[in-house]
Amino acid sequence: MEVIFIKDLKNQGKKGQIKDVKDGYAQNYLIKNGYAVIKNKENLAKLESEKAKKIASDKENKASAEQIKIELDKTVLEFKVKTGEADKVFGSISVKQIKDELTKHNFKIEKSQIEISNPIATLGFHNIKINLYPGVEATVKVHLVK
Repeated sequence: MEVIFIKDLKNQGKKGQIKDVKDGYAQNYLIKNGYAVIKNKENLAKLESEKAKKIASDKENKASAEQIKIELDKTVLEFKVKTGEADKVFGSISVKQIKDELTKHNFKIEKSQIEISNPIATLGFHNIKINLYPGVEATVKVHLVK
């Protein structure tokens, strides 16, 4: 019996995948527990419409990420830090501080999207990568001043 998975099931199938399984397994486990539906014209049409909606949604999300990227590339975040001898910075700027500053500039960025390769612990400008969407990365300048 051919079924269409409507949920991911570990080691069996992913959502949207069509797979041929034994009749008893399909009826008694997959369909009964809501992991799959029988492959027929109606369910195939529903699967195709969901795929089309997902593609349209992905295009829309990528376009909005591109717009945000343009704005973020122009943004400079300035942090006043305490320094010691020879302008050595006490501590470093954290991801949370960058996120909070971006929120003040009306950007909705999650901490997991901010990528810091090296600690920000010296005066001057630093470039920080922000992953907005797969394939869309923005660069924000962080400026540390006394």
